[in-house]
Amino acid sequence: MARPNKSKRVWRLPLYPEFLTKGREMAANKMILSVEEFETLRLLDYMGMTQEECAGQMKVGRATVQNLYTEARKKVARFLVEGTSLLIEGGNYELSALESRTGEIAEKGDFQMKIAVTYQDGMVFQHFGHTEQFKIYTVENGSIVSDEVVDTNGQGHGALAGFLKENGIDTLICGGIGGGARNALAEAGIELFPGAAGNADEQVESFLAGKLSYNPNTRCSHHDHEHGEGHKCGDHGCGNHGNHGGHCGAEK
Repeated sequence: MARPNKSKRVWRLPLYPEFLTKGREMAANKMILSVEEFETLRLLDYMGMTQEECAGQMKVGRATVQNLYTEARKKVARFLVEGTSLLIEGGNYELSALESRTGEIAEKGDFQMKIAVTYQDGMVFQHFGHTEQFKIYTVENGSIVSDEVVDTNGQGHGALAGFLKENGIDTLICGGIGGGARNALAEAGIELFPGAAGNADEQVESFLAGKLSYNPNTRCSHHDHEHGEGHKCGDHGCGNHGNHGGHCGAEK
C-alpha cells in the first residue's frame, strides 16, 4: 500500500501566481508549478537556505525537498526556454499560521505579527547566539502598535529559538547567525532575515515597507561552542562585512 502524500508547510503564497509570455498570452498550454515547488525555490534560491533548513521549514524530509526543487527548476527552465505561460497553483500543502492570518486581513482587519530583533544600544546586534536582549515589536495591519526590550537571561544558541517561540515571535531580524541556530528557528516556525545592520527601529520599518536590506546567505562560520572565554562575535564584526579569518558575516 502506497504511503499517503504528506502535506508540506508553506510560509508564503506567491504574490504573482501567473506569468505570461509576450505574444503568447492566449496560448492554451500552461506550465503548472505547484505551490510547494514554488516554496522550495523561494526558500533555497531566494532566502538562501540549505536543503536541510528548507526541509525543517516545510516539515518534510530532505529527499522530498530535493525532488520538489528539481521539478521546480525544470519547469522554470522550460518556461524560460519554450516561452509557455507559467501558473503557480495547486499541490499538497498547508499554510503556516502566519500566512493563514494574512489572508484574513481584508475580511477581519485583525492581522497581527510579532517581530524580534537582536538588540544592543538601539542597534541590530551582530551575533544571534550572544545577544543579551531582543527588541520585540507587535505589528497590526502593517503598523507597529507596541514594542519592548526583553532580556534573554543568559540563554545561549540552543535555547534562544525556544525563547522566541515562547514569546510568540513570527519573524527574526538579526546580523550573523550559525547553521545550528538557523535549523532551530526553522523547526520553531520562525522566519529569518539575517545580515541586517543599523538602527533596530529603522530596520523593522524597512521590513514592513518591503525594503529591508539583508543577506539571506549571512552566516557565522564559527561553531556555536568554539567562542573562547571573553570573546564575543560582535567584537570582530560577525554579521558585518568583516575580513577576519573566520569569514563571519555576509558572504561576498
